[in-house]
Amino acid sequence: MKPIIQFILSVVFIFPHLGFSQEKLLTLEDAVYLNPDILPKRMNQLQWMGESNNYSFVKENELLSGKPISRGQRTITNLDDLNAALTDMGSDSLKKFPRIQYLNENTFWFNHKNQLFVYDIIARNIQKKNEYPKEAENIEVNMNNFGIAYTIKNNLYVNLAGQQFQISNDTIDGIVNGQTVHRVEFGINKGIFWSENGGFLAFYHKDESMVTNYPLVNIDARTAEVENIRYPMAGLTSEEVKLGIYNLKTGQTLYVKTGEPKDQYLTSVTWDPSEAYVYIGILNRDQNHLKLNKYDAVSGEFVQNLFEETHPKYVEPEHPLYFLSSKPNHFLWFSERDGYQHLYLYSTQGELIKQITQGEWVVTEFLGEDKRGRNLFFKATKESPIEQHLYAVELKTGAIKRLSPDHGTHFGIPSASGEYFIDSYSSTEIAKEYRIIDKNGKVVQVIQENEDPLKDYNLGEMDIVSLKADDGSNLYGRIIKPMNFDPKKKYPVFFYVYGGPHSQLVSDSWLGAAGIFQNYMAQQGYVVFTMDNHGTANRGLDFEQAIFRNVGDIELADQMKGVEYLRSLDFVDADRMGIDGWSYGGFMTVSMMLRKPGVFKAACAGGPVIDWKYYEVMYGERYMDTPKTNPEGYEKASLLNYVDQLEGDLLILQGTMDPTVVWQNSLNFIKTCVDKGKQVEYFVYPGHGHNVRGKDRVHMYEKIRLFFDEKLK
Repeated sequence: MKPIIQFILSVVFIFPHLGFSQEKLLTLEDAVYLNPDILPKRMNQLQWMGESNNYSFVKENELLSGKPISRGQRTITNLDDLNAALTDMGSDSLKKFPRIQYLNENTFWFNHKNQLFVYDIIARNIQKKNEYPKEAENIEVNMNNFGIAYTIKNNLYVNLAGQQFQISNDTIDGIVNGQTVHRVEFGINKGIFWSENGGFLAFYHKDESMVTNYPLVNIDARTAEVENIRYPMAGLTSEEVKLGIYNLKTGQTLYVKTGEPKDQYLTSVTWDPSEAYVYIGILNRDQNHLKLNKYDAVSGEFVQNLFEETHPKYVEPEHPLYFLSSKPNHFLWFSERDGYQHLYLYSTQGELIKQITQGEWVVTEFLGEDKRGRNLFFKATKESPIEQHLYAVELKTGAIKRLSPDHGTHFGIPSASGEYFIDSYSSTEIAKEYRIIDKNGKVVQVIQENEDPLKDYNLGEMDIVSLKADDGSNLYGRIIKPMNFDPKKKYPVFFYVYGGPHSQLVSDSWLGAAGIFQNYMAQQGYVVFTMDNHGTANRGLDFEQAIFRNVGDIELADQMKGVEYLRSLDFVDADRMGIDGWSYGGFMTVSMMLRKPGVFKAACAGGPVIDWKYYEVMYGERYMDTPKTNPEGYEKASLLNYVDQLEGDLLILQGTMDPTVVWQNSLNFIKTCVDKGKQVEYFVYPGHGHNVRGKDRVHMYEKIRLFFDEKLK
C-alpha cells in the first residue's frame, strides 16, 4: 500500500469524525423536523391485502403489490385510474393517492371530500357508499354497512346510505356526546364504538357541566377573549360519564345501567362479536378497584361481573378486550396483576382459562392470531427493557417463539394466515428497514433496505449505558459525545429529562431514541445525557409504581445516579452542567434545581407542573391520590416550598393556552420567586398549548441553546 494512502486511511480509522463524507451540520429547522430529508424513509401504507399473503404500499401515487416469496413489485392501480373512475361518476379528482383500507384482496375503500368510495382493483370501477357533512368530527366508519358515525359540536349523528340521523340533542353547555372522556387516560382515544356488524352504536355521554370552567385567554381577537375549558383539578368535582347505545334497527337510544357512584371511570369498552352484549371496565375514582362487567345491548341491564382487579396503589386498564376469531367466546385481557403486563385468556362467562404469557418482562401490544387459532402474536420486551420484539405463543402449550431476528425496536403486522409478518424496525445500527419474515422468524424478503439519512452529518458518538439504582435495578441512559470529540477536553453537559409515567426516552432504536435537537446540541459542543428513572414504562409494576404518593422523590434519586456517572467522566466539566425538560420533565428540571441545589448551573423548564393540586383528576389522583388523602405527599412535591433553595440560572417557558399543565402553575412559581427575592427568567409563547409547534419551535430551540451557551460556555 502506498504510504500516503495508508496514512489517510489510518487517520480516518483513528479519527472517524474527520471522514470526508461526514461534514454536514444539523440546523434548528432540522431539529423541529421541518426537513424530511434527515428522517428515515418510510413506506407509505405498507399493509397486507385483505386475507391474502400479498402486501401493498403506495409510492409516487401508485399502488404496488408484492408477494413474500418473490422479489419485486408490480403496479396494480394508480392515481390516474382512481381519478378516471371518479370522473366517470361526476366526482372531483384526487390530488394524491388516498389512504386506503382493504375489504378483501381486490377491493378497498377510501375517504374523499367527505364521501366514502369503494374501488375494485380488477374491474377498475368505483362506488360511492356514503357521505357526511363538512363540519363532522370524530368520524368512525363501520366497514360492514358503511355507516358513518360522527359528531357536530357536542352531539352525535349517524349517516346510513346518505340519510342522516341525529342521535343526541343536548344543548346544555358541558354535555358532550361521542367524544373522548376522562381526559384521554386509560387508553381512551375515541368516544364512538360500532358493533362489528353495524347493528348498534355505543358512545360516551359526558356531563362535565359541574366541572369548574378554567379560563384560557385568546389574544387573537381585537379585545382578548376568554376561552373556557372544563378542567377537573385533583380532589375537586369531576365529570360524570355514561355509555349510550343506539339501536339502528329501532332507532332508539338507551343508557347502560352502570350504577352508582356516578363519579367513576368507564374503560375498556368492547362489543361482543354477537352484538348481544357490551363489556365495560368500571374503575372507581380511587383507581384501585376495577370490575369488568357484561351488559345487555338491548336493555342496558347488568348481566354479569366477569372478574375484578384490585391493588393497594392503583389499577390501570388501558386495553379493550381482544376476542379470538377462532373462538368467539374467548377473549384476551391485558393485566399487570402478577407484576408485569401480560395476556390472560378468559371465557365470556368470566372463567380464567389460562395466563398466556408470564415472566419479568411486559407485553406491549397484541398483534393478532393465525387463521387456525393455534398461535397468538404479540410484541414484548422479553429480551431487554430497551428492545421490543415480535413473538408467537402457541395457545395450547404456551411455548413462545421470537420472530424478529435482529436486536432493536420492532413493529409487526401479521398476515391473516399468520404465515408471514411485515417487520419494520430500527436499532442503534439501523435507521429504518422493512422486510417480510415468516412464521419461523426467517427473513424472506427485504422490501426496503436501511439507509441512514444522517450518514453525511458530523454527529457525536452515542452510547447506551446501564447504571444501578439504589434498589439494584438497572437504569438505562444515553450519552452523546460532542462532535469532534477530544478526550483531553472538558465539556459542558446538556442533561435532558422527562421521567414521567408512560415514557421511555432510551431504547435500542435509531439514534438511541434521541431527538434531532439532542444531536444538534452535541454538535454545539455539549455532552448530551438522558436517563429513564423509576416511574417510566416497560419495566414492571414495582418500577412504575415506585412514585406513588411521592412524585419527585425516587426520580430525583435515580437522576442523581446519572449525575454521578457524568462526574466520573474525565471529559465532563461538572461545574458546567445544565438540565432541560418539558411537562413532567419541567417538573423534574425545577425539582433538580431546587431540591438538589448546586448540581446544575443552569436549567430550562417548559410547561412545568409546579404544584400537583393544580393538575387534573385522572392522571394526578392515580399517582398522588387527592390533596385531602395525601396532604404530606402534595406538600413535599410542591415546588413552591423550595424556591428559597434556588441556586444558578433558571429559565421557564410556557404556552399561554396550555390546557394540560395550566398557566397557573408557572405563574404561581414566578410570584413565589418574586416574594422570595429569587431572580428567574421567564418567556411565554402566545397562543401555544402544552407544546410549542411549527416554526415557533425553531425560535424556542434557539432560545434554549442561547440560554445554555450564555450560562455554561
